[in-house]
Amino acid sequence: MAKDSSGRQRQLIAQHAARMMAEEGIADFAYAKRKAARQLGANDINCLPTNAEVEEEVKLFHDLYHSEDQPENLRRLRADALVVMQMLEKFSPYLTGAVLDGTAGRIAETNIHLFADSLKDVEIFLLNSQVPYEMDEKSYRTGNDKKSSDKKGSDRKKVPVFTLEGPNGLIKLSVFDVDDIRTAIKSTVTGSNSAKADTQSLLALMQASVA
Repeated sequence: MAKDSSGRQRQLIAQHAARMMAEEGIADFAYAKRKAARQLGANDINCLPTNAEVEEEVKLFHDLYHSEDQPENLRRLRADALVVMQMLEKFSPYLTGAVLDGTAGRIAETNIHLFADSLKDVEIFLLNSQVPYEMDEKSYRTGNDKKSSDKKGSDRKKVPVFTLEGPNGLIKLSVFDVDDIRTAIKSTVTGSNSAKADTQSLLALMQASVA
């Protein structure tokens, strides 16, 4: 019985975290899980679901509550990403994350990876284009295809992030070194290599979704 109770609590936390990520635009899985557990009065960290379990609940949430408007919301977010990627084409942009995989909610963050010889090149480009931004940094896990539990198979890399105010949510530009373009960036959900799409791939995806 205790095991069943623990499993039920784990599912409730996953569902609660998924709702916050889908409706409130929370992008950090760990933060969403901790907040959900706190609101549900769950103190046992062993009851916290995996990121993959939360992502599955996000998909189910959209299917149940946003089945009619989700395709249009996703189309708008991808269209915003395409405009930014076309503007920043010289920095080899790639879309990744929830907007690419289709789990993004109405106010989800859009994540785009750029590759530049110098951070200043991107900064000057944005300034000259009169695009307002805020700066921060983010830590990514990089490495080979070994399982995430194998610490020898990955490293962490902090990169600067430009945050733009898009028409339908925040757009985050993570700026990597040019030499990193062939480096695998790990998914926070599965631990495997993150899916990514360049400008042409994103355009083809958008065209296929309306075909």
